[in-house]
Amino acid sequence: MPFFANNDIRIHYQDEGECSGTTKPLLLIAPGGMRSAASYWLNTPWNPITQLSAGRRVIAMDQRNAGESTAPVNAEDGWHTYTGDQLALMDHLGIEQFHVAGMCIGGPYSLGLIQAAAQRVLSATLFQTIGRDNNRDAFYAMFDGWAEELKPRMPDVEASAWAGLRENMYGGDNVLFNVDEAFVSQCTTPLLVLMGDDLYHPQSASRMIAATAPNVSFVEAWKEGDAMLTAQHTFAEFLHSHDT
Repeated sequence: MPFFANNDIRIHYQDEGECSGTTKPLLLIAPGGMRSAASYWLNTPWNPITQLSAGRRVIAMDQRNAGESTAPVNAEDGWHTYTGDQLALMDHLGIEQFHVAGMCIGGPYSLGLIQAAAQRVLSATLFQTIGRDNNRDAFYAMFDGWAEELKPRMPDVEASAWAGLRENMYGGDNVLFNVDEAFVSQCTTPLLVLMGDDLYHPQSASRMIAATAPNVSFVEAWKEGDAMLTAQHTFAEFLHSHDT
């Protein structure tokens, strides 16, 4: 897979398929928390790259300091920093308008893209978005595990930088961390929400979006058997219906 270099940031990404007819590109933001990388799609209920790349351009990326992507760590970094990387990659690829689909941490990332560049995001699909529901310590622990893996390779990063990034990512009061409920209530971009149901991806976060966003479709069961096949079809049709 190729790399995109932006100053001292290197983003590793996968670019598969071609758009046919009126289809528009899809940016995939993988699960994995702070380790969000394109390879994580191989372990999901189904792989959107395999599903869609026969008739649509699909771009999957490793987020900074995940997978094979690298970047500095600063105390001022946060959700907006990742949004900047995602938009910079789309600019590099010459893609003006695109769909986004994110699983896990990809849910808040996708909403952050809409908040930053609504005119560019045609639709967003949120697979089991993360959310805050009496689980902040779990997110802090997840962050700490990721940081401990990186610290030996990044000895010059000060403790204050790790602490600042940790708090900027998971220290706020928003249910969805990256955007607040007021934004969700005003977000007219078409959303497809596939519900989460565990510690990191509580039902409450998915249900809040389903109850609050003005232009949303909601799927509760989607991971196994006939429900998975139906959800795959729903996802593909959702993208097609918002290509133009």
